[in-house]
Amino acid sequence: MTKAVNIVSFNIPYPPNYGGVIDVFFKIKALNEAGFEIYLHTFIYDRTPSEELKRFCKKIYYYKRNTGIIYNFSLLPYIVYSRKNKELLYNLNLNAHPIIFEGLHTCYYLGHKSLKDRRCIYRESNIEHEYYKHLANAETSFWKSSFYRIEALKLKYFEKKINNAELILAVSKDDAEYLQNKYPSKKVHFLPSFKGSGSVLTQKGKGQFILYHANLRVAENKKAGLYLINNVFSKIKHPCVVAGLGPDQDLFSAADKYSNISIKADLSNEEMDQLISNAHIHVMCTFQPTGLKLKLMNALFKGRFCIVNEEMLAGTGLEILCEVVNKPGDFVDAINRTMLKEFTQDIIDRRNKVLSSFTDAYLAEALIKELTY
Repeated sequence: MTKAVNIVSFNIPYPPNYGGVIDVFFKIKALNEAGFEIYLHTFIYDRTPSEELKRFCKKIYYYKRNTGIIYNFSLLPYIVYSRKNKELLYNLNLNAHPIIFEGLHTCYYLGHKSLKDRRCIYRESNIEHEYYKHLANAETSFWKSSFYRIEALKLKYFEKKINNAELILAVSKDDAEYLQNKYPSKKVHFLPSFKGSGSVLTQKGKGQFILYHANLRVAENKKAGLYLINNVFSKIKHPCVVAGLGPDQDLFSAADKYSNISIKADLSNEEMDQLISNAHIHVMCTFQPTGLKLKLMNALFKGRFCIVNEEMLAGTGLEILCEVVNKPGDFVDAINRTMLKEFTQDIIDRRNKVLSSFTDAYLAEALIKELTY
């Protein structure tokens, strides 16, 4: 029997350099290494077709995403309606393999009559209407904030579409609990994000700087970056780095006021990994608790000490590996204490033990059981 699966991705999952595409890419890679044939269906709008993906996929189908203001004039969420494409439905019907729909973005055809006898799996990456509500609160532009609020309402209504999935895979325990309570007849499993991790790669010893890294194009992450610059990093003498994709002038201007704070923009994956590895402390905060924060997982697998707020850990069960603080002054105190500490082999051993169920090999085994039962 051929082991094969269709994966419908909201965006081209290469390079794996932000949130959701990291999960998609390393899921594809792990399943391919386990002997699965991958039929990837993905949308083109801000990335170009990838030669690298051909190494892991039996077949790749690219679909144009219909972007533009006209696609806002629908009762369906823009992130869903703009990915409506009849070619996707046609190609999904060219085989009988299970289908993983990555995020609500890709679920326009979930429940279509032509797929009624197919094994359809919904991969949750956020409680999307909550996520968009938080984006609206973080956004300073009136028009963008209004778009996010309208989109949040549409997503809340559209979410019932996942009742058509046979299985729901949630990225955090809190999200799994929410989905199980809301859709009690559905099979819901907690499956953390794939991230390219095997064992903990953290270096022993000490680093010389504090790091906050994120996709800074996202309003929520920009808000967190500005919060840390203005309320935490500016209150300490140690070197601090804010790094990620697409930082805007607001972040540069905020950092420029302080000699100990620098911005590193649009680093390659290799450069970012080196930065994560060399930092002594990873400081992370978020103002919305849904989803699994991949920046946290990257820091735990590749970096040294982690100081975070409660929302960053929501639904992970990883409190034992981080120092949890919530007020700016407590962040400052925790940083000053931790800069004096050595990162030891005992800490690495404890991380390996706690994170054993978060490795890609473990996650792939769990997913394969669902795909082949």
